[in-house]
Amino acid sequence: MVAKIKHALRRTYDPRVLSQHGAFAGLMRLDFAENLLQRHFKEPVLVAGADGVGSKLLIGIEHGKIGQLGVDLVAMSVNDILTLGAEPLFFLDYVACHHLDPEHIAEIVSGVSDGCVEAGCALLGGETAEMPAMYAPTHFDLAGFCVGVVDRNRIVDGRDVQPGDAIIGIASSGIHSNGYSLVRAALKKIKSKKRAEATLGEPLENAVLRPTRIYVRPILKLLKHYKRKRVVRAMAHITGGGLEGNLPRVLPQGCAAEIRRRSWSPPPIFDVIHQAGVEIEEMYDVFNMGVGYVLVVRPTFADSVIRQLAELGETAWRIGVIRRGKRRLIWKK
Repeated sequence: MVAKIKHALRRTYDPRVLSQHGAFAGLMRLDFAENLLQRHFKEPVLVAGADGVGSKLLIGIEHGKIGQLGVDLVAMSVNDILTLGAEPLFFLDYVACHHLDPEHIAEIVSGVSDGCVEAGCALLGGETAEMPAMYAPTHFDLAGFCVGVVDRNRIVDGRDVQPGDAIIGIASSGIHSNGYSLVRAALKKIKSKKRAEATLGEPLENAVLRPTRIYVRPILKLLKHYKRKRVVRAMAHITGGGLEGNLPRVLPQGCAAEIRRRSWSPPPIFDVIHQAGVEIEEMYDVFNMGVGYVLVVRPTFADSVIRQLAELGETAWRIGVIRRGKRRLIWKK
């Protein structure tokens, strides 16, 4: 198994990585030594995050699509630390399973490697645990851990958010990696898979298992564009709990987020889940509903930010505004 995953790790390395394959721990310099690549951090702050994939694993196992779950694993952690303006440095993974199948583990780690390449971070190491008493045959669990860095004076923490600031939503790739207990319950109630796939325009399992979008590269490029101006005042990764459960977390006291629900169109997979009997209000409480990442920006720069995101391959909408009031989310039709 170790031999099979060697390439998956190596392809994520840059000159900062000093590790040797098979060592007990990984080594990485905080910055490049080469003059052309140095970031020249003045006051570097390390940023860390950890997450998993949840019960999306069960659908991936059922359909034999476990490799792309590794992308989800990376996305959940790197998108979280990105909200503080951090550049991901390295990633560690943990795979626990009933029985260690080298081919399956290599497929999962290959997906993790793909996610790391997309996020621009090194897959520095990990751990695999074989626990037949804990997991059913064919079942496994994933956990991921990411460490990044940001200059202290470039931390994006929401403290400068003011009433009147614009709220920009960036499109998700679909369900991402949250709410899959509800997804699995809804899938069991679908009466016609053919009708659902006509709505989707693709196989149902493709829409359900599409990997979580990784926003690292476009957001870091956007932040780099504004080296002196503090245009982006807060960022939120929209995971479990949807917009209402995540956006208020990055707002200061005295600021509320007013969101226009009709300012974007959720992907078709959410129509399919609704047609399976899940109420719209519950869906907005659980899912991202097509908005995977949110920026709070100075209002005069909102149109420019949306244009730049479009040039970087992202679909973004102006979905709301910051109002004076209790820290919460206010829905507006």
